[in-house]
Amino acid sequence: MATRGRQAEAARNDLRLLQAAHEVFTTQGFDAPVSAIAKQAGVGMGSLYRRYRTKEELLQRLCLIAMERVVEAAEAGLAEEDPWAGLELYVRTCVGLRSGALAPVAGTIEVTDEMWRASRRATELADRLISRAREAGVLRGDVTTLDVSLLMEQFSRPAPGPEHPNVKGRLLTIVLDGLRAPGTTELPGDAPGLDWYEGRWGERP
Repeated sequence: MATRGRQAEAARNDLRLLQAAHEVFTTQGFDAPVSAIAKQAGVGMGSLYRRYRTKEELLQRLCLIAMERVVEAAEAGLAEEDPWAGLELYVRTCVGLRSGALAPVAGTIEVTDEMWRASRRATELADRLISRAREAGVLRGDVTTLDVSLLMEQFSRPAPGPEHPNVKGRLLTIVLDGLRAPGTTELPGDAPGLDWYEGRWGERP
């Protein structure tokens, strides 16, 4: 019983650390000291360093969790029978989770094999969502998976100053309408490719 109690407490501390780290890094910047994370989580520095030896390890864990949540959101979207409803659920879920908030750390940390696997799984499922919506004629034909991913990144970034409760929802609804077929204005330039997108994080294994 004592062992289970300690394990449960360790799990709660880890959850508090991860939530605090995400909040601190995305609001104060990635140069924020880990002491700010420990303070926000209400745990000692010893607890933090026992779980994460370096800031990089903490960021790697946060990035992996974010990717896993994108996978879950895409799976939920594909479970929807209606192609547009599935795509909209995916986008709104990812924006609500701020899944792209950690994108600015690309190229500054080592990408683990586990992170690459989760990223590729997320891309594979998103491709299926986008293709299904396009084939159903509900998504404009020139929108790519990366267009949607980068859009979600933009909505994941915190706004400067106090955030109005309705702003993000209103703007996201406007953008979603802009994704609908047929689209009235041709998109400028060539679409970004996966090599560029993944290359921001480093050399692929």
